[in-house]
Amino acid sequence: MTHEEKIQRSETRIFKAVFPNTTNHYDTLFGGTAMQLMDEVAFITATRYARKRMVTVSSDKIDFKKPIPAGTIVELIGRVSHTGNTSLQVLVEIFVEEMYSEERYRAISGTFTFVAIDEYKRPVPLEA
Repeated sequence: MTHEEKIQRSETRIFKAVFPNTTNHYDTLFGGTAMQLMDEVAFITATRYARKRMVTVSSDKIDFKKPIPAGTIVELIGRVSHTGNTSLQVLVEIFVEEMYSEERYRAISGTFTFVAIDEYKRPVPLEA
């Protein structure tokens, strides 16, 4: 399988409904909840790409462009954006969809870096 095919096959999409128990006093999704969901999607994407034990080592510049209101549907999309010897980066974007209209927009994006590790938590090559 080629590198590009692995990237395409590892793309991960998850949909969630934004319920009031995940929102703040402004009735929008908590930033920390959004980051947790993004890290989860990034982890799944990294694992699907490498098929190895993966750990998050950093999150880079998460841009909160628009608030995510309660009563909407979000789609999180994770894509491998860069690979190195033992690490890779995953771009995660959150798109918001209104429940009762066709409106859709990107609200949040961020990059997460993962390292492949062995059973002793030492870095290992992605391709082996």
